[in-house]
Amino acid sequence: MVVGCGGNGTAIASGLPYLHQALLAYGHPGGLHVKMVDGDTISTTNCVRQPFCRSEIGLHKSIVLANRLNLFWGLDWEGIPEHLSSKRRFEDVQIVIGCVDSAAARLIISECTAGYSRVHYWLDLGNKSDGGQFVLGEPLNSRNHRSAVRLRTVAELFQEVTDEQSVDDQPSCSAAQALNRQEPFVNPTLANHALALLARLFRYGSIAYQGGFVSLAGASRVQPLPIDPAYWARLRKRRSPPSARSLDRAPARKASFQ
Repeated sequence: MVVGCGGNGTAIASGLPYLHQALLAYGHPGGLHVKMVDGDTISTTNCVRQPFCRSEIGLHKSIVLANRLNLFWGLDWEGIPEHLSSKRRFEDVQIVIGCVDSAAARLIISECTAGYSRVHYWLDLGNKSDGGQFVLGEPLNSRNHRSAVRLRTVAELFQEVTDEQSVDDQPSCSAAQALNRQEPFVNPTLANHALALLARLFRYGSIAYQGGFVSLAGASRVQPLPIDPAYWARLRKRRSPPSARSLDRAPARKASFQ
């Protein structure tokens, strides 16, 4: 399930058919079935840096995106024109990809994937104007039990992402403001790194890192987020993302999955 069909959500959704085709080529019996959830409709501003056109203004993003992918790839993926609610249960969802731009929305995803949920993974993407992060975690729920090696989610590692007092959630009200707040190629760059992480997990059954921090300012750079319980404990004591230097010093480990 892709939650949010904005800049990151459309970039992720547009890349998932390639992952679907790769799974089929590797012998997977069904590939992916994707649901796209977003209650927003397309605005004029969205047509600047998101793959929507003026003739689609007023239509629901999730429906337009699902129809487009289904027509091109011959899929039966679903568009759900609703805002995610804390009452939603993910009984049939194995992976949730969060592409939201507010602390409130991340908090809802965190609540929906916890408790009695059976969600395997929560992959979160978030960005500022010239960079961002992607974090793959295993929510603490009825499937993912307490364990020293359980991948911590973005909400556990960086608690400020669900703190509505510490995150700027104001939408861009004009095309110029939208570009000032977020440069044009941040979303596809971030999405490609996140998709590459999923592709390695699906193909090889293990990953050596659980996410990373992407910067397009100056010299483009990607710093991995290592899999290390001791490092997770240090991160939880911070109120801001770690520096590139601290990531360089962190030890690298590998996680294996069924």
